[in-house]
Amino acid sequence: MSDTSKRGFASMDEDKQREIASKGGKAAHEKGTAHEFTSEEAREAGSKGGKAVSQDREHMAEIGREGGKKSHKNTEK
Repeated sequence: MSDTSKRGFASMDEDKQREIASKGGKAAHEKGTAHEFTSEEAREAGSKGGKAVSQDREHMAEIGREGGKKSHKNTEK
C-alpha cells in the first residue's frame, strides 16, 4: 500500500492552506457565488455554534478548568 500521509491539502502547512483558501474565497466573490451573511444570519449561526459546544459538558468543564488556572496564576506571589 502506498504512503499517502504526506499528500493533499490537510498535510500542507497552515500558511499554504490559508493562501489557497484565500484564493478560493476571492474567486467566489469575484464570480458572485460566495454567500455573504447578513448580521442576522451571522448572529443565528454563532448562536447555534455556541449551543452545540455547550452541550459537550466535558469540553465546557475543561474550558472552566483552564480559565481557573489562568486567573489564579496571576494572583500567586
